[in-house]
Amino acid sequence: MSEQIDQPGEYIGRPAAALRGVVIRYRGHRMAGARPARVTLPSASVTLLLGWEQPLTIRSGPAQGVAQASWPAMIAGPQTAPMVAGFDGAGYAVEIDLTPLGAYQLLNLPLHHLARTVIAPDHAMGPGWAANTTEQLAAARSWPRRWQMLDALLARRLSAGPLPAPAAVQAWSLLRDRGGAVSLPELSRATGLGQRRIQQVLREHIGLPPRTVSRIVRFHRALAVASAGPDSLVDLAGRAGYHDQSHMNRDFRALSGRTPGELLDLVRRRPAGHSSGHIQSFNDFGAHDLP
Repeated sequence: MSEQIDQPGEYIGRPAAALRGVVIRYRGHRMAGARPARVTLPSASVTLLLGWEQPLTIRSGPAQGVAQASWPAMIAGPQTAPMVAGFDGAGYAVEIDLTPLGAYQLLNLPLHHLARTVIAPDHAMGPGWAANTTEQLAAARSWPRRWQMLDALLARRLSAGPLPAPAAVQAWSLLRDRGGAVSLPELSRATGLGQRRIQQVLREHIGLPPRTVSRIVRFHRALAVASAGPDSLVDLAGRAGYHDQSHMNRDFRALSGRTPGELLDLVRRRPAGHSSGHIQSFNDFGAHDLP
């Protein structure tokens, strides 16, 4: 059954099989009025946003050059600090959450150019791409139809994009599968590359230094582990791969501005049915919102 295109709310779409491992999810938003600003947590993923009627307003972010700016369309690269943004009126938006290696392929751009900042999509996708794509999405009659359109558009672009280096695929898989608990020497041994070279490879394909990627992946692993109900914050720190609770406290404050207890309390108090940022979805290291 088709979803009601004008019904306010959030809509989640899954990419076609050909885009798995590249696109994490599609998220559609229909705002009947202003949507209060939300905090988007740091992430190694990349988000492409296309909106119409009301632009997204960034209240504060890691790049001072984008603070207090309005963006009808944008690409947010890998972030190491929270970003606060909201919509000041009614409108529509589509978010495409990309894995870092997927973004490297689709955008055909070294990801260090996107790290800790926001750019207009046309800078990466070509002149007029954002306006043309937004026009097509706005004309569609259902959210599933919009997902199908994005599948086709992105699959065509993916077929012409560069393949990521095997060492980048191996390093990212190791970091993800081990929850960030991988040292630079281990990455070097696993890939067969020197430490300086593997840092260059990750800078190009993920946009951030290995140690920073590890911190972000471990942070999201901790949020995922928390969904299983650890006995205490000490237990959570151990299961998430931190040296101790103090280590976890420092990382949580650096990446979110909150203590582990404060952040987990916010997540657990999220309204029922609000899928964006649900605690179990932190497993895929996407960028997630807090109220």
